[in-house]
Amino acid sequence: MRKRTRRAAAVATTAAALLGLAAPGAVADEGRLPDPAPGGPHRPYEPDVTGPRNIDTLSAAITPDGGTAHGVRVAFDRTSRAEPAGPPAAARRFVFLFDASLRLRPDSFPTCARTTIEQHGVHACPQGSRIGRGTSHLYPEGTAEVYAFNARHPGGTRGALVVIPAGGTILELTWERVTPHYQRAGYRWALDEILPPTATPPDQRVGTRRFELTWGATRRTGEGRPVSFAETTARPGAALGIGLWSEFVTGQTVLPETTAVRP
Repeated sequence: MRKRTRRAAAVATTAAALLGLAAPGAVADEGRLPDPAPGGPHRPYEPDVTGPRNIDTLSAAITPDGGTAHGVRVAFDRTSRAEPAGPPAAARRFVFLFDASLRLRPDSFPTCARTTIEQHGVHACPQGSRIGRGTSHLYPEGTAEVYAFNARHPGGTRGALVVIPAGGTILELTWERVTPHYQRAGYRWALDEILPPTATPPDQRVGTRRFELTWGATRRTGEGRPVSFAETTARPGAALGIGLWSEFVTGQTVLPETTAVRP
């Protein structure tokens, strides 16, 4: 079991090195990294601004979800700081990258509409539609709760809504199959999150110092059968690759990567 775990980690490290990506636990930010999900919605154009260089790190965890035998929850924990000091630059996009052994089942869960949240709040979403939860750590201090809901966007696209009620923030994400470049690094599916422009000038926006978000949920069908939002084909003890591609208002792109062991 231990040999298999070490081998999986070694393979992930080798693949990352060959593709010019970060080794597990490290971050790559040399130039503009390839976009993992260029086929998704495009963010309105904004020119790059002068700002700090962000230093991002990522940790992750895989835990059983208590639903199906293969059901898991996938926790992302990103930290960000500016170099040499001060608030980190604000983000334009985040792309959550999931190991190829993970199967996501949004079609098996109810959805919540953006208009429902805007008009009535997160508690009005249908039961079973919440597929994630976390915490946003503000700069320089303070925290805010984060909720993620299964969604079907106008036009039928599958995705999610990430909501931060304290700030009135609703972000739209879409499920995207990653490009071959990232498939060769061991990923398959990505959630592409766009942070739309605001009235605040880009160089005056402040990024978060830490962001935690765990994806996963369980529900029961009308027949009482358990259903897991995320399942994995990986064996216990296997190391799964997790990444978070990020683009900031300065034009900088980073890709912290890590591995999480399936219990």
